[in-house]
Amino acid sequence: MTETENLHAGFIAIVGRPNVGKSTLLNHLIGQKISITSRKAQTTRHRITGILTEGDTQYVFVDTPGFQTQHSNALNRSMNRVVTNSLREVHVVLFVIEARHFDERDQQVLELLPTDCPVILVINKADLMKDKNELLPFIEKVAAMRKFDAIVPVSARLEKKLDTLLAAVRPHLPEGEHLYAEDDITDRNERFLASEILREKVFRLTGEELPYSVSVVIEQFKLEGRLRRIHAAILVDKEAHKVMLIGHKGEKIKEIATQARLDMEKLFDGKVFLEVFVKVRSGWADSAHMLKTLGYE
Repeated sequence: MTETENLHAGFIAIVGRPNVGKSTLLNHLIGQKISITSRKAQTTRHRITGILTEGDTQYVFVDTPGFQTQHSNALNRSMNRVVTNSLREVHVVLFVIEARHFDERDQQVLELLPTDCPVILVINKADLMKDKNELLPFIEKVAAMRKFDAIVPVSARLEKKLDTLLAAVRPHLPEGEHLYAEDDITDRNERFLASEILREKVFRLTGEELPYSVSVVIEQFKLEGRLRRIHAAILVDKEAHKVMLIGHKGEKIKEIATQARLDMEKLFDGKVFLEVFVKVRSGWADSAHMLKTLGYE
C-alpha cells in the first residue's frame, strides 16, 4: 500500500442564487472568515477557495458568486462565467438553497448543474423554520426535480449538521495526495483578502444603492516586520456616491476603515496601518478593461 492510497483530496463547488448563505457556509466549514458576507445580494464577486484538512481528507471548497439573473452588465456577466467555469472543474457540487424558499432563481441555477458530477442538495437556514414538520414536504418537492446524491439540511450560521455534510462529500473525493499544506485555509493572498474585507464593510455600513457601484483596489501593501501598511482606494461610479461614502466630516469612511482594520488584524494576526481613499471611476462595472484591471475573472 502506497502512502497516498488512504489520502483523499478534491474540489467542491458551492453554488446557488444570491443570499442563500454560500459564503457563511464556507467560512464555518473551514473555521475562518475568508469569504465576505452581508445581507445584500452580490456580496461575493470572485471565486474564493477555502481549504479544510481533516486527517487523511482535504476538502477544497470553491465559493462562487450568486448566479445573477436580473442584471446583465459586464460585472454580472463576469460573475456568471465564474460560476459556470467552476462547475466544470470540481469533483462535487453543493447546491445551496434556503429552507422553505425555492423560486425561479433557484430553478435557473438547478438547470446549470452538471449531470456527470455528484450534486448534494444543501438546505441552509433550517434553524429558522418554526414548524419543523414543513421541512419534509419541502425536501420532497425539491428532490423530485432531479436526482441528488445526498440531501443535507444545515444551519451554516449555527454550524449544525456540517459534520453530516462533510461525511456526505468525502466518498466522492478521489484518492490522491493533498493539494495544499495542512494548515492552509485559502489560496488567496493577503492583498486580496484585505480588499475583500474593506469591500464587506462598505456593504454592511452603507445604504442599499451604494455597494453595487463600489469596488476596492489595494494600491500599496507592505509588510514591515509584523506590521502591514496598506493603502486602499474605494472606487465609486458617481461623485454623489463619493460624498455618501465619506459621510459628514468623514465619519462614515472612518467607521468603514476602522472596522476593516480590526478584521484585518484578526485575520492576519498582526497590526495593520490602513489608509483609505475614495475615487470616482465612472462606468467601471460595465468596462471590460476596468474589470480586468480590478482582477475580475
